[in-house]
Amino acid sequence: MKVAIFLFLLSVCGAVHALEVAGVKVDEKSRVTAGGPELVLNGAGLRTKVFFKVYVAGLYLTEKKASAADVLALKGPKRVLLTTVRDLTADQFLDAIHDGLADNNAAADLERLKPQRAAFDAILIAVKESKTGSTIAIDYLPESGTRVTVNGEAKGAAIGGEDFYNALLRVWLGEKPVESSLKRAMLGGSQ
Repeated sequence: MKVAIFLFLLSVCGAVHALEVAGVKVDEKSRVTAGGPELVLNGAGLRTKVFFKVYVAGLYLTEKKASAADVLALKGPKRVLLTTVRDLTADQFLDAIHDGLADNNAAADLERLKPQRAAFDAILIAVKESKTGSTIAIDYLPESGTRVTVNGEAKGAAIGGEDFYNALLRVWLGEKPVESSLKRAMLGGSQ
């Protein structure tokens, strides 16, 4: 009887605990807005550059998807949640985002999205830096667009257009992602 109770408690506790990546706890579920739909963790992994750990990225969707094409086609709210594991300046973060955008989106699309890119850059430049342990949520809300939240505080205005959010998603999930193992992990595979 005690063994059965122990096994039951162990199974319940296992379902409640969050995934841990590089010492960062990643919640299994998340809400982009209060009262909004609960999103499920599609996958999470560690972004490294050279030998340095940079951030843990989690992808949250309304339902799990195993391919980048399916993620990009999925309608509804989405979230990329980054937790920094080292101090980052806005310039460091934006340089990587700009490289990822250029590597994974057509030049004509990036030209068309120039106003949205400028608005996104302005939001991050205003933040200036992200200390170790900070969270940066990049959310897509169908009714308003892309929203950036740093440590739970919304920054700047929402940036309209699902095409802009999908361009950002390609930084991590595109043909030339910032890190192939991180792409695999965000799509639910192992890193």
